[in-house]
Amino acid sequence: MTDVISHKRFQDEEAAYEWVEAHLWPHGPECPRCHGRERVTKLQGKSTRIGTYKCKDCRKPFTVKIGTIFEDSHIPMRMWLQAIALICASKKGISSNQLHRMLGITLKSAWFMSHRIREAMRAGDLSPMGGGGGVVEIDETMQGRRAGVPKRKDREHGIRAAGLGAYGNIVLALVERGGSVRSFHVDSTSIADLMPTIRANLSREAHVMTDAASWYKFMNRQGAFLAHDRVDHSKDEYARIEPGKPLITTNTVEGYFSLFKRGMRGTYQHCAEKHLHRYLAEFDFRYNARVALGVDDEQRAAKLLVGAKGKRLTYRTTDRARPEAPRAT
Repeated sequence: MTDVISHKRFQDEEAAYEWVEAHLWPHGPECPRCHGRERVTKLQGKSTRIGTYKCKDCRKPFTVKIGTIFEDSHIPMRMWLQAIALICASKKGISSNQLHRMLGITLKSAWFMSHRIREAMRAGDLSPMGGGGGVVEIDETMQGRRAGVPKRKDREHGIRAAGLGAYGNIVLALVERGGSVRSFHVDSTSIADLMPTIRANLSREAHVMTDAASWYKFMNRQGAFLAHDRVDHSKDEYARIEPGKPLITTNTVEGYFSLFKRGMRGTYQHCAEKHLHRYLAEFDFRYNARVALGVDDEQRAAKLLVGAKGKRLTYRTTDRARPEAPRAT
């Protein structure tokens, strides 16, 4: 049995380019400027960079890196593929320091590479969850501390005075039982901040399950969803069986948060608020392409590679504020 890292694409630069081209150009080389495929020639000169093509229509050279997370990177493609394989296969993530040591690149390059890979993990699917009466579990958690707020010794007072969102970063997660997850960084746990995102991502046929938090109490008052059931953790209730209903519990979404927390506290440890949405995209991606859904490590890496197209990320734009969570129109 050959170890995965010995695959040719991880050791040979030309093989790495061929593997990327096979996934990003399934119908053959395509010019990123004029999108032509008919009059494209691969350049074979001794001084030509690996993977360089020329379009005879617009007369410009190009490689598969243009318009992707790889553009303008001086790191060899084989190292990019090694980093992608490591991040995709690590259930709780892999730190920039670890990539820096394993790949022999600078810490700054490893950090920027990690964020580019997370950008490729960001999904664009906004189709409603819970269609056909599917069960969707909803919960929220607090991750990290917002800049400028009191430290741990003053936390209880701060939470009592201004609510969870005033102290930490609030993460809202929607998990379709047996399916996918979507998580969002929201401003607070108020119904005004939660409901627009929930309504925008759930089907009216969804069977919603939450805990007994007050902000969920009247979320289905106008019949926005098929049904809404709650479990009361304050009474040590974590699952309940009722005739004619699926198991009433939020254990699935709490299991996702358990994995997310172990990764954020044990692997990454420090995460600025402006970068939280990319870490959420990373954990969502791995959860939605997990072995239980029939996706192995190589297929997960290939799926990420397809998502790298059109996800240009520069060092300057890495520090931009988080995007707005989807809201119902």
